[in-house]
Amino acid sequence: MSNRRGIPSLLVIVIVSLLLSASCRKPESGQVATPSPSPSGREVRIVRLDPRLDAIVAPGSPIETLADGYKWTEGPVWNPRDNYLLFTNIPGNEVLKWQEGAGVSQFLHPSGYTGTATFTGNEPGANGLAYDPQGNLILCQHGDRRVARLNPASQGFTTIVDSFEGKRLNSPNDLVFKSNGDLYFTDPPYGLPKQMDDPARELDFCGVYRLSKSGSLSLLTRNITRPNGLAFSPDESVLYVASSDPGMAVWWSFKVLEDGTLSDAKIFFDATNWVKEGRKGLPDGMKVDRAGNLFATGPGGVIIFGADGTHLGTIETGVPTANCAIGEGGKALYITANTALLRVGLAGSNQKQ
Repeated sequence: MSNRRGIPSLLVIVIVSLLLSASCRKPESGQVATPSPSPSGREVRIVRLDPRLDAIVAPGSPIETLADGYKWTEGPVWNPRDNYLLFTNIPGNEVLKWQEGAGVSQFLHPSGYTGTATFTGNEPGANGLAYDPQGNLILCQHGDRRVARLNPASQGFTTIVDSFEGKRLNSPNDLVFKSNGDLYFTDPPYGLPKQMDDPARELDFCGVYRLSKSGSLSLLTRNITRPNGLAFSPDESVLYVASSDPGMAVWWSFKVLEDGTLSDAKIFFDATNWVKEGRKGLPDGMKVDRAGNLFATGPGGVIIFGADGTHLGTIETGVPTANCAIGEGGKALYITANTALLRVGLAGSNQKQ
């Protein structure tokens, strides 16, 4: 029989003090931050594996759900001139606009399929978005199978590229501009109604391409089975490419040569086992900050890597997560997570938009 009243009062004071102290500690490296609930009921949390993450995503950084209820969100891009974010709802064939104080509004419809016949697939809309050096919005259009430029006055599109060696592209997915104006983009089959088995498919591979500023298109590699997101290192000497193949879920790194071509392909990180373990999502969109840290959406959420390939931590979203963008002068990371748009506060010093 226990005698709780027999515990010395001094010992009680010590125990209470220790409990209070523990409850006030900030998450340390290797610990999990307190989950943040969303309207969909998911829990978003930051898992810290390396102390270096604190300089990127500071302890206590807020995690917000800005919008929810869409079918599949993608392609976030920050507009630094007017301080708003664009992102795509691919099944809805629309580009959406989020702005502080105003919330979400429809920015563009249609966004990726402009035909008159009924689109029979699941992903007709635009996927990746980017601004070119002149400030024009450039879209990877699934349904129209092209990369196009938006004409703001007419809300129509001008084709930038839609074929390679006389054959139509599959469905351009993501894109990034080099500082010299060259455009790099990926071309998996996800926008085709039957994907790899679609009868309208004309290319028998999925490529990574470079469209030079002068308009010359070149195939950089056809050896990645499902090329998806891509991003340059800060000095543009390395191009990272995600492979969203569940059988080989990896991020590749390539050396960028002076003529813009690629060499020295290496696996930057292999997440195939994570997929086999049941973590939701595949390697997808990504962004790189000024220090070379990589924010890569993939199995589990947003995986944050140091430039040396070290896994620093993960923003766990609990759902398949498609892409991310750095905004607000480096103070925020916007995340398109399945049906939702999330925002996580960043430390700011190393980030670029």
